Amino acid sequence: MSFRLQPAPPATPNRCQLFGPGSRTALFEKMAGSKADVVNLDLEDSVSPGDKDQARANVIAATHEVDWGKKTLSVRINGLDTPFWYRDVVDLLEQGSERLDRIMIPKVGCAADLYAVDALVTAIEAAKGRQKRIGFEVIIESAAGICHVQEIAAATPRLAAMSLGAADFAASMGMQTTGIGGTQEGYYMRREGQNYWADPWHWAQAAIVAACRTHGVLPVDGPFGDFSDDEGFRAQARRSATLGMVGKWAIHPKQVALANEVFTPSAEAVAEAREILEAMEAAKARGEGATTYKGRLVDIASIKQAGVIVRQAEMIAEG
Repeated sequence: MSFRLQPAPPATPNRCQLFGPGSRTALFEKMAGSKADVVNLDLEDSVSPGDKDQARANVIAATHEVDWGKKTLSVRINGLDTPFWYRDVVDLLEQGSERLDRIMIPKVGCAADLYAVDALVTAIEAAKGRQKRIGFEVIIESAAGICHVQEIAAATPRLAAMSLGAADFAASMGMQTTGIGGTQEGYYMRREGQNYWADPWHWAQAAIVAACRTHGVLPVDGPFGDFSDDEGFRAQARRSATLGMVGKWAIHPKQVALANEVFTPSAEAVAEAREILEAMEAAKARGEGATTYKGRLVDIASIKQAGVIVRQAEMIAEG
């Protein structure tokens, strides 16, 4: 382990982030009543330019009027290359309630993007005497974003979570696909007459996870566009979880249960993790640094792996 330890990410459940347009107020109560850990009210892509002002007003009202329970409440603002984002930030923080937890910043390409938003947010918080410090989450959606992912993850202590936005990322990279997440038809290997589809997002996800884990940020997988394909969603989510991501977006209510299913450690996995910890405690008492568990070697590194599963389960249970 390096002398400079990795900071712990926020201890808050983030298995599923449910998105809904700020222009559709009828969805707000349903989102609040869902099983998603995080609700993202959207002012960006799902809202047409002519509806931006009304959507912003709707979201501000929702921070006061809707009971969001224990959910993390986040609002996705418009991109910094638009004329809408500054008004999103100013109005949300000057008129919105203290119930707001995070601002999601889309299409972040460099650390300076976060510096700009941070400066504005900090000034408003001071001017208005806001008691709760607003957290940030960002979406990596471009070649620049993935190239600068490490500096973005380290840009501000406000940063709580980082997601991969597959669609815009694919466009920025010039990828020959119109799919949003999941395996892609042209990305495969052929062996013994059979096609095996790989995951073209793997390397970007791994880069995001590494940056997030280095700087104490939650790594989250983004959307899976085909909400009619439950098994495709599960497969993508399982790959993401295996890489170290803590959750996934839901762009349709039916995807909430799927994300929670995958990113909640099973009872069997938790029981096994606890047994590994117990086996290592027994080995430690014997003066041993390793032991066997179900026919396989476990050692100090196994304690760290098992600890991740146990802490995740405990955090979800407490939340």
